[in-house]
Amino acid sequence: MTKVDPANPCKDTRQTLSDETRDAAISRLYDVALAPDRYEALLDLWEDAVRPLRGQADLDAPRLLEDPLIAGHFERASAFLDRVETVGSATELRDILRPFGRMSAFLLDASLTVCAGNAAALTVSGLKEGTTLSDLRVMPEDIDAISKAARNVLQSPQQDAVVLRVRSVEKDHYIILRLQLCKLADETPLVLAASNDIYFSEDSQEILQRAFDLTNAEAGVLLGLVECGSVSDIAEKRGRSVDTIRAQIKAIMSKTEAHSQVELVRLALSVVDMAGMTPENMPAPRQVSRGYATLEPSVFHSLRTPDGRQLDYLRLGDQTGRPILFLPLDYGLVRWPASAEAEARRLGLRIIVPVRAGFGASDPLPRSTDYDDAATTDCLQILDAENVDHCPIISLGSDSFYAMQLALRSPETITGLICCAGTLPMTRREQYERMEKWHRFIIAGAKYTPHLLPFMVKAGFLLARRIGKQGFVHAVYGKCPADVDTFESPEVFEAMVTGSEVALSQTHSAHDAFVRMLTGRFLEDWSADVEALRGQLPVIFMNGLQDPQVPPATLDEFRTTYDWIEYHAYEDAGQLIFFRHWRNVLDKVQQLLA
Repeated sequence: MTKVDPANPCKDTRQTLSDETRDAAISRLYDVALAPDRYEALLDLWEDAVRPLRGQADLDAPRLLEDPLIAGHFERASAFLDRVETVGSATELRDILRPFGRMSAFLLDASLTVCAGNAAALTVSGLKEGTTLSDLRVMPEDIDAISKAARNVLQSPQQDAVVLRVRSVEKDHYIILRLQLCKLADETPLVLAASNDIYFSEDSQEILQRAFDLTNAEAGVLLGLVECGSVSDIAEKRGRSVDTIRAQIKAIMSKTEAHSQVELVRLALSVVDMAGMTPENMPAPRQVSRGYATLEPSVFHSLRTPDGRQLDYLRLGDQTGRPILFLPLDYGLVRWPASAEAEARRLGLRIIVPVRAGFGASDPLPRSTDYDDAATTDCLQILDAENVDHCPIISLGSDSFYAMQLALRSPETITGLICCAGTLPMTRREQYERMEKWHRFIIAGAKYTPHLLPFMVKAGFLLARRIGKQGFVHAVYGKCPADVDTFESPEVFEAMVTGSEVALSQTHSAHDAFVRMLTGRFLEDWSADVEALRGQLPVIFMNGLQDPQVPPATLDEFRTTYDWIEYHAYEDAGQLIFFRHWRNVLDKVQQLLA
């Protein structure tokens, strides 16, 4: 930000660091890049340097330190951090392609050479490792269009995904091809190409015929639909009239009891897949969240979003019970203490826990996609997949923002909110300054210097990996005795360490998604969203008075500004209040379900 000196309007009084402070900060920056365990030293120096600048900044337009020199050093230090990440391997490439099953999918490197492809890509598309796009079985003019689009995906920060419609040479029908940027653990950029062209074995038609008691002609028509053919394409291929094909489709739907062609195709795909499952040809086992002591294993359920992403979620407690949506904070705390999960099961509560984009095995979002909007949409899609008509939400920490967005987006579905360690719009400078230093470093950094935040978060994640989650929690919550004590409970320790695997493990780091959440609307003034819920549904806040992000003075301001919310304060708790007082939370949620 630049201020104007009234005595000298031409003088640039941009808020920046002194040369001495800047040099010291840059030196510490590279210390952290080479050794993440020196992170706290950078935090302390940075806080001393930036705090005076925050005091002069406009809270509504607080961009500080837009200094090309500092920004450049942050970018270079971030590159140093990338070198300690896990290097990509053949296993990593296979993991990227595994979700696509029968759909053709392959990976292109910067030279547009295929570096990996699944079985369907080899059989349907004619591509294998080492081949180029020129080997793709589509029209020549489409090869050029695909090559141009792939280069744009690799090079343009504004376009990291594109959908193309191309024509197959062999089948003479259109194929939908989606190109998306993906990065390996070492940040190597690749293009993931997936199409709706599906591979079927030679006996697939016979399998369909036997499964649904179809005639040979009807089985051929059904296979044509599954292979993405239009009615006219199928009619031309089979030498029949369009009316004949339509009549056959009607007969097929009657025999299969399908209500739409979409349902019919899904049913056919399931039958062919089941027929192909042998001990030698079984899909990879589903991912499971496993504790190491008292937590029972919980299977990650997956669905495919309309834009083709894999979206995971857990179902805790009673698998068929009354639904509750649980929003697990940006630390990805997707598991409850074993006793809490058992109690939810006893009470007949089905706890649905989304794994957000970029966390765990949930695919990341394209850069051009609004993260907040997509996170809300994804939650509603999971509720739809679980056939949930209405349910309350339990949220942790700043996920109260997403809880309220969901209530606004789908008021007929969300029946109440219980916000544990909940936050509300931060509209006063003091609310940032009151936070404990770790929370202030990250959250004030997101508010005042968002362009420098990616390095700060990435380094923090690497520090947690280096010193272990126990050491990291003790560092972050060291001045909150209640949170340290809560974390040291064996059940809580197991739940937090196990649950947070979706955010940070030896093979995965969700630092990018973490940054995108922090730099969304959460730190803007969303007071109007909160007020829009007044009188619309119960909103309950349960806060600990040792919370390092929402200390008592800030909580008092929330109470005054939003006096219609029901507040409960606990002297013996902090930000981890849910894990300490989950029984009280379940009592409240029972009232919302009554």
